[in-house]
Amino acid sequence: MNVNLDGTAEQCLAEALSAFDFGAPVVGALRYGQGHINDTFVVHTQPENACCGRFILQRISAAAFHRPDQLMENIVGVTEYLRREILNSGGDPERETLRVIRPRGGSLYYTDSKGGAWRVYPFIENTVCYQMAESPALFAASGRIFGRFQRYLNGYPAHTLHETIPRFHDTEDRLRKLKDAVAADKLGRAAQCRREIDFVLERESDCSVALQALRKGELPLRVTHNDTKLNNVLMDKDTGEGVCIIDLDTVMQGLSINDFGDSIRFGANHNEEDERDLSKVNLDVGLFESYAQAFLEGAGGALTANEIAFLPWGAKLMTLECGIRFLTDYLDGDAYFHISREGQNLDRCRTQCKLVADMERHWDELRKTVSKWL
Repeated sequence: MNVNLDGTAEQCLAEALSAFDFGAPVVGALRYGQGHINDTFVVHTQPENACCGRFILQRISAAAFHRPDQLMENIVGVTEYLRREILNSGGDPERETLRVIRPRGGSLYYTDSKGGAWRVYPFIENTVCYQMAESPALFAASGRIFGRFQRYLNGYPAHTLHETIPRFHDTEDRLRKLKDAVAADKLGRAAQCRREIDFVLERESDCSVALQALRKGELPLRVTHNDTKLNNVLMDKDTGEGVCIIDLDTVMQGLSINDFGDSIRFGANHNEEDERDLSKVNLDVGLFESYAQAFLEGAGGALTANEIAFLPWGAKLMTLECGIRFLTDYLDGDAYFHISREGQNLDRCRTQCKLVADMERHWDELRKTVSKWL
């Protein structure tokens, strides 16, 4: 067996491999992918009279997720529901959703001798994962599958899902934490980012728009992915269409407009998240429109009229919230987001603020775009 042994997860890798029945002898297990949260390995097996098989084996990050039992209950519940809906729609559930392979004994995950939680999924072949949208068509393809995610899960009881990351998209709470960080100013950084602080505070009322709509019953709670970047979609190598949504660790109850908005924040511009030249950072209204059309086509009528009308707010609020988080972390000493250089989180905050300002400049266009589907 070829097992790469260069980290803490590898210390229990052989133990984890033996806990699962892969259906054939394991001949290799190597680090895989570009994720920074969980430890991910691709496992190779060799059946006696068939081609090599592959599986994804992951150790769930204990630092990010303190309750793997609740996290896996969410994932198993959602993926099993998706399988039924995909079958009813004439699709292929083995390809179009993740499937949790349980360890021997039947539990939802395996706990190693050091307390680490491990899970296994079949490897979905003939797919590719992109880090950036190389074309408008690719971005739209991700919109269709995230919209389809909403359609398939339209009947799922969202209130039964565990909150794996408390207050993850509570923009009011994010603002409170920023105010606390500004007041503490423990590193003396507030003075150099006064413009960004003021930018956020001038939009304090915006932070309550979606949450107030939820409290009033104007927006429904839904099953949401909460990390709808392009790199969480497996694309078919031949057709370029979305095949399967991955990284379901943040699946919980939330607002559909947040899932839409996070995709826009990430994909409807052409620059890196920490771009220092803000003149290069702009919202691409054309990409917004193509994604919105694809997202709503995928949703197939599952969203309410209010949800459609609030889609521009989803884009603005997810971008503003992300900027708030970057700014808070900068003031607190870069304790949460990984940085590779001094001031990177402040630069990240500035790009998000620039995108928010650009959305505001194009606000009438964004509203007219989504009004086509009302």
